[in-house]
Amino acid sequence: MQQSRILVVLVGLSLAGCVTSRVEDAREKVTGLNEDQSVVIMTKSYHSGNETEGDYLTCIENALESGSKGINVVPHQEFVDQLFPWFEPRTAPADTKGLPALMGRPGVSEAIEDMGVRYVVWLDGDTERVAEGGSLSCAAGPGGGGCFGFAWWQNDADYEAAVWDMVGRESAGTVSADVSGTSFLPALVVPIPLIARTQTRACKGLAQQLRAFIVQ
Repeated sequence: MQQSRILVVLVGLSLAGCVTSRVEDAREKVTGLNEDQSVVIMTKSYHSGNETEGDYLTCIENALESGSKGINVVPHQEFVDQLFPWFEPRTAPADTKGLPALMGRPGVSEAIEDMGVRYVVWLDGDTERVAEGGSLSCAAGPGGGGCFGFAWWQNDADYEAAVWDMVGRESAGTVSADVSGTSFLPALVVPIPLIARTQTRACKGLAQQLRAFIVQ
């Protein structure tokens, strides 16, 4: 009996909830990336008032670098440290209008050139639970225990990446990903989670489109 319960749980973990996604881009100029050039991923937490999750930023960095078509990515913290204090949350330019003044500061242009940074990508957005329902109860007794019921919840992952061209000192455009997923947790003695991994899907979709946007 115990082995059969474990099998049910393992099967349930391999399943997924329902996910819908939309990835779009809006181009403002022609882009391109040489082999000796790189990008850096930043978050617009201060300007938007809504901090982008650190694990999502790391996921985007890793996804852009991976595979045969991977591109060079400068770790965001290394970039911030090298450009201190000009890319700290309270001093970073709010938009590309502030780039000429920033690049004119002593050492800024040289540091960016030394790191080979062609594009700064500003991430904005988050993943949040927008709805939930159902009922699930668990109990234990002398003869054993179990869970009964059905629960569900919906998460929305909504992210946008603004691409700044540090050579042209202008905006290249934006890439956005909007992913909605509903997870389910049915239980008849043993709960079987059917998880919709919205943030993971949003990361993969945005990174793929962002890489195509930059390299094209």
